[in-house]
Amino acid sequence: MTDREFDRLVTKFRMRTRQGRHLRAEFYYQGHKIRTTYRSQGRKDNPFYHIAQQLALTPAQLRDAIRCTLGLDDYIALLRDKGLIGD
Repeated sequence: MTDREFDRLVTKFRMRTRQGRHLRAEFYYQGHKIRTTYRSQGRKDNPFYHIAQQLALTPAQLRDAIRCTLGLDDYIALLRDKGLIGD
């Protein structure tokens, strides 16, 4: 995953970011931190599978999110279905 794709995902899912050794992106829902992922500050691309896993998505779902066919409401519904967030 490129930095640009990661940044698009962060914006789409309205994730909060913190700069450190890596860029840390946290997904909050109703004031509670639900998922966290990281983007390396190095020159190589970020591991696609790890980011999908950290966000509780399949690689196909993560590709859909990057392509703009999976939106924030869809992501929240997926997290609900997995029991990671309540109503």
